[in-house]
Amino acid sequence: MAGTKQRGFASMDEEKQREIASLGGRAAHQKGTAHEFTSEEARAAGHKGGETVSRDREHMARIGRKGGQAVSRNREHMAQIGRKGGESSGSNRDGHDARASRSGQAGSRDAREGTPSR
Repeated sequence: MAGTKQRGFASMDEEKQREIASLGGRAAHQKGTAHEFTSEEARAAGHKGGETVSRDREHMARIGRKGGQAVSRNREHMAQIGRKGGESSGSNRDGHDARASRSGQAGSRDAREGTPSR
């Protein structure tokens, strides 16, 4: 229908619509007829929303990148991660000292296999 004008609620500006909707919500709570979510309903709703959002792989990549960039700006945090990583890689699965392996000393894979060190 060409030339149809908006009437009623649709013709109001957004602020006026919010004001009216807010009054309706308050009245329902005062009257006791407003729906209040149980913790189980809220959990289910959050789970459903999370599933929907996580299907958008591009969005997930974007927020992951943003988080990584934010963490990387914290130099102290990154230094702490580096120190922790160095501590945990002190020995490998076989119980050999990884630092000795890197320097070509006993305990290196080359020494165990009888291959001359480089």
